[in-house]
Amino acid sequence: MGEKLSNKKTEKEKLILDFMGNELYVPMKEKELAIMLQVKKKDREALKEVLDALLEQEKIQISKKGKYSIAESKNITGIFASTQHGFGFIEVEGREQDLYVSEKEVHGAMHGDTVEAALITGRHGKRQEATILKVVERATNKLVGKYEKTKQNYGFVIPDNQKFLEDIFVPAEASMGAVDGHKVVVEITDYGSKRKSPEGKIIEIIGHENDPGVDIMSIVKNYDLPVEFSDKIMHQVENVSNEVSEADMEGRLDLRDVCMVTIDGEDAKDLDDAVSVTKEGNVYHLGVHIADVTNYVQEKSALDKEALERGTSVYLVDRVIPMLPHKLSNGICSLNAGENRLALSCIMTLDASGKVIDHKIAETVIKVDRRMSYTAVNAVLALHDEEQIKEYEPLVPMFEEMEQLAAILREKRKKRGSIDFDFPETKMILDQEGHPVEIKPYERNVATRMIEEFMLIANETVAQDYYWLELPFVYRCHENPDPEKIQKLAVFIRNFGYGIKIKDEEIHPKELQKLLTNIEDTPEEALISRLTLRSMKRAKYATVGTGHFGLACKYYCHFTSPIRRYPDLQIHRIIKENLRGRLKEKRIEHYEKILPEVAKHSSEMERRADEAERETEKLKKVEYMESRIGETYEGVISGITSWGIYVELPNTIEGLVHVSRLTGDYYRYNENTYEMVGEATHKTYKLGEKLQVTVNGTDKDNRTIDFIIAEEA
Repeated sequence: MGEKLSNKKTEKEKLILDFMGNELYVPMKEKELAIMLQVKKKDREALKEVLDALLEQEKIQISKKGKYSIAESKNITGIFASTQHGFGFIEVEGREQDLYVSEKEVHGAMHGDTVEAALITGRHGKRQEATILKVVERATNKLVGKYEKTKQNYGFVIPDNQKFLEDIFVPAEASMGAVDGHKVVVEITDYGSKRKSPEGKIIEIIGHENDPGVDIMSIVKNYDLPVEFSDKIMHQVENVSNEVSEADMEGRLDLRDVCMVTIDGEDAKDLDDAVSVTKEGNVYHLGVHIADVTNYVQEKSALDKEALERGTSVYLVDRVIPMLPHKLSNGICSLNAGENRLALSCIMTLDASGKVIDHKIAETVIKVDRRMSYTAVNAVLALHDEEQIKEYEPLVPMFEEMEQLAAILREKRKKRGSIDFDFPETKMILDQEGHPVEIKPYERNVATRMIEEFMLIANETVAQDYYWLELPFVYRCHENPDPEKIQKLAVFIRNFGYGIKIKDEEIHPKELQKLLTNIEDTPEEALISRLTLRSMKRAKYATVGTGHFGLACKYYCHFTSPIRRYPDLQIHRIIKENLRGRLKEKRIEHYEKILPEVAKHSSEMERRADEAERETEKLKKVEYMESRIGETYEGVISGITSWGIYVELPNTIEGLVHVSRLTGDYYRYNENTYEMVGEATHKTYKLGEKLQVTVNGTDKDNRTIDFIIAEEA
C-alpha cells in the first residue's frame, strides 16, 4: 500500500486485475484512480462495482474525503431476529441489508437479543453471512407458554412465540403447582448452553389452555401489554370531576351554539372527535373538534407517565386495553352528546377546490348535538333511507354538505398523488365465551370515508402550521419506498404492459397512484396492489417533518386521537402552551430534549400493538376454521414463497397450500416473477389468481391454517 503508480500499461492492467480479484492495491479516490489509469468507461464502471462490493463486504473502507483503504477488522453489534426455522438475521443500524446467521452460528442467542457478531465468508442470497460471538444484552427474561409436566415431577414450558426454539426447563419446586396444559409466564433464570436447556421458574399461571379468554390473555402477557392501572393512578383519576367546571371553560372560545356531531362505530365508547360543517356560497367552514385530554392529564403526573409508557390503546378482538383509564376515556374526555366538553379545535375555511384558505386552532368549549353512527349516516346519504332521514331531519343538510366537502378533499388528494390501498380489514363477532361466530371484511362506506377525509385535512393543517412556526413537534412521517424494491416492481409490471417513472432512484407517489388506478378491475390487480404495498416503508413518529409519502403531503401529524395515541396528546400540550404564550426558550429546550424519545418509544409501542392485534386475529381465525375442516372455498392467491402458496378467502382468512401439497409436478418458486412453477408441466400459480381450496387442518399453537387445492382433495 502507498506505492506510487506509473502510467505504464502493465501497471494499469495489473491494478485492474488486482481489483477484479477482490484484492486492494492502493488506497486512493476511485475517481482519481480511474483517471490516473486512463481506463475506459466500461472498465471504470466495473471497477466501481467491485469497490462497492468490497465496501459492502467490509473488506475495504472509505474515508470522509473519499479515500479507499483496507478495512480494519472489527466486530459488529446489532439486534438478532430469530425465525422458527432456527436461522436468523442481525439488524445493524445504518446497514441496508441484515446479516444472515445460519442455525449453527446462532450460539445460544435468542430473538431480540443485542449481539456481537463477526462477518464470515459466504452469502445467503444477497445477504452477507455472520456468526454470533456473544450476547451483549438479553431482550427477554420472561416468556409465555404451555406447561408440560413429566413423570419425574419437573416440567418444561413450551414457548408460544415460535421464534424461541428451546423449551424452558422448570424444576418441581419452581412450578407454582402448574399442571399439564396450564398457560404460564416463566421467568428465565439460566439461559443455558450447548449441552444444557434454558432454565426458569413460573411466576404466573394464566389459566388452562381450554378456559375461555386464556388464549387472548396469553398473547397479552406475551407482548407484555399492561392491563391494569396502578392504585396511585386510579386514585388520581377518581379525583377528576365528571362535569366541566366554569373555571375550566373560562377564557375558551365558546362553540356550544355551533351544530356538531360525533360519527363513530356503534360500539365505540371513547368519542374523541366531533365535526361541524357550514357552507357560504362556494366556501366551506369545517370544524374538527378534538377532546382536550391534556386538561386532565398533566405533564409528569403518574397518569401521564403511564400513558407515555403504553403509547397507544390496543384493540384486540375481544377487548380494548386503553391508554387512559375508562373514567377519562369513556367519561369526561369523551365528547358525549348534550354534555359540555373541553376541546382543541381546528377550524378551517376551504374554497371550492378543497384548499385551506384560512384556519384557526383554538382551545374551545363545545356541546355535541347528536351521537351518530357510520351506519346511520350511510343510511341517510347512500341508501336514502326515509326513516333515517326523518329521524335526523335537522342534521341532513349538514350531512349533505359534509359529503360534498369530503368528495372535494378526496379528489384534491387524488390529484396530488395520495395512495389509497383498499385491502379489507377484519371484523369479528364473538360469542360470550370468546369463540368467533362470524368473520367478515370491515366495510368502509360514505360515512367512514367522510370522517377519514376530515381527520386527514386537520392533521395536515396542524402539522403545516407548526412546521413553519419552527417549534418542537412530533410529526407522522412516511419515507419514500426502498429504491431496490421499487426497481423490482418496475421490472415486474413491465410484463403486464405497465410502467412507472423513476428519477434518481426515487418515485413520486402519483406514479404509484396512477398504477393502482390503471390496474383496477384487471386480473392482475390483486397481484400488483400487494407488491406495491410491500415496496412501502412503515410510517413512524419523528421530530423532523420529512413528509408523508403515502398521502403525498409535505406536512403531517397525528392530532385527532389524544385518548388513544400518546403523540396526539403530546402535541396538544405543545399547541396549548404556544396558544397561551408560554412556549419560551426554557420550554422549547425541554421539548427538544424529550421529544426524540417520545417519538421513538411511540413508534415502538405502535408496532407492539399492531403485532398483538394481528396475533389475536390470527388465533381467532384458526379457531373459526377448526370446525370447518373439509369445507371448500374460493380464494385468491395472496402470497407465494418457496414453502408454498398463501390463499386468502373473501372473509379475510388466509391459509397455506404447502409446496409438498402441490401434486402432479415438482414446483419451484421463481422470486423474480412471484410465481410457483412446475418443472415438467410448466404450470404456474400467480399472485392474485383465484383458487378453489379445501380446509385440510389447523394448528392453534402455530396460528396456521392448512389448505389443499380442491381439485386435488
